[in-house]
Amino acid sequence: MNAADSLARLDPAHAAYLQGGAGDEITLRANRQAWQDLPLWPRSLRPLAGSHTRIELLGRTWPSPLLVAPMAHQMLAHPQGEQGTALAAAALGVGMVLGCQASQRLEDVARPVATDTSRGPLWFQLYLQPRREDTLALVRRAEAAGFEALVLTVDAPVQGVRDRELQAGFRLPPGLTAFNLPPSAPESLDALLARAATADDIAWLRALTRLPLLLKGVLHPADAADAVALGIDGLIVSNHGGRTLDTAVSTARALPAVVEAVAGAVPVLVDGGIRRGTDVLKALALGARAVLVGRPVLVGLAADGARGVAVVLRRLLDEFQAAQALSGCHHPAEAASLGLLGPGFGVENIFNTNNSHL
Repeated sequence: MNAADSLARLDPAHAAYLQGGAGDEITLRANRQAWQDLPLWPRSLRPLAGSHTRIELLGRTWPSPLLVAPMAHQMLAHPQGEQGTALAAAALGVGMVLGCQASQRLEDVARPVATDTSRGPLWFQLYLQPRREDTLALVRRAEAAGFEALVLTVDAPVQGVRDRELQAGFRLPPGLTAFNLPPSAPESLDALLARAATADDIAWLRALTRLPLLLKGVLHPADAADAVALGIDGLIVSNHGGRTLDTAVSTARALPAVVEAVAGAVPVLVDGGIRRGTDVLKALALGARAVLVGRPVLVGLAADGARGVAVVLRRLLDEFQAAQALSGCHHPAEAASLGLLGPGFGVENIFNTNNSHL
């Protein structure tokens, strides 16, 4: 599926919003390059009969280590929007994290797939709202709709400076809005910064819901260790797809340091630049329990709605299964213990100084 052809179907300003990054888009490019620069060292003479792609995550078994990342306003890509993405993901046994700024009601997205026993995880992304009662209302709706975990995004207290989007003059078209959020007036910078997520917010959320709570947007190992001490249930290593702080470290480079910092206390997931099945395997080899994929899903959605998303996810799953077998890996949980990134590989030498890619 050709990304350029798919995106050419869209209003250029919409394509700029869906595919652009912050600033000079250095982190956006580095996310992709970092995975490409990691060579695989496949193993041989290993038993592969009965190999599978199943994973254990938050106390349950899931069909694959792949989830769709939370992405806003998917109806910009296709009228089926988040509903189309959710249906395709469920059909392929892939998880989905529904974006807080979805262009369709969270209940309408969850209803067709929540009872599907063959799907992957169904999680809801959460941004803290200006009023705590509005955040609480979102949590209660997610619980009632069948979502199985909350993913609090903590790396975007303000919007990144996205030059491509600004130059294209992006505006939401009439009738398209973040349907799950209450109407609100534009906030001042001081107001936005005042409600950036803190340890107190984590404690408040943990006390009000039975759902597991994961933090998305963690890059620094010190923050990862602090989050574990706060009692969170999982971490997602993410730089917001390069859409917030340009020149932030690539997720492939940050991942092993975060994994080392949490020392197995909670599962670590990762997103950013995942494009091929080999990238998925490399992420697992670095210690991730699962991966999230974003932009390729939007390309598939733009090309052919739910069917286009299914094509993209099927390709990723097929590539991952092939990469797993060709590397002598029996199942995803084994990837981190096989030395697939080379003898003596460790956090300190993930990238050499001449080829750091952030």
